[in-house]
Amino acid sequence: MTTLAHGARRQATERRSAARRRARPRLALGGGILWIVVFAVLLAGVVAVNVAVLRLNVQLDQAGRDRSQLEADIATLRSELSSVSASARIESRARRDLGLVPADPDSISYVELAR
Repeated sequence: MTTLAHGARRQATERRSAARRRARPRLALGGGILWIVVFAVLLAGVVAVNVAVLRLNVQLDQAGRDRSQLEADIATLRSELSSVSASARIESRARRDLGLVPADPDSISYVELAR
């Protein structure tokens, strides 16, 4: 009778384990793969955002260099404009206040100095 009882006990154990397998599907492997895929997608997103930020920083740096160059060009042009307007202003004041006129190009002579 012990073999009969032992056989019955084993059948009951097998039924319980079969019932557990049916009741709880094996998601351990599928769930693990799912989490790996989720983390891979999240990491890819983080990398994509970092690449985008680096590109924007490079563009911002280039725009800053362009701005500095343009400010230098503007300063040069303002200096040239100031020089040109100063000459015209001085000439007009000399005519108006002192009665001076530009010299005739034919009457200009140069003096050479000995060294």
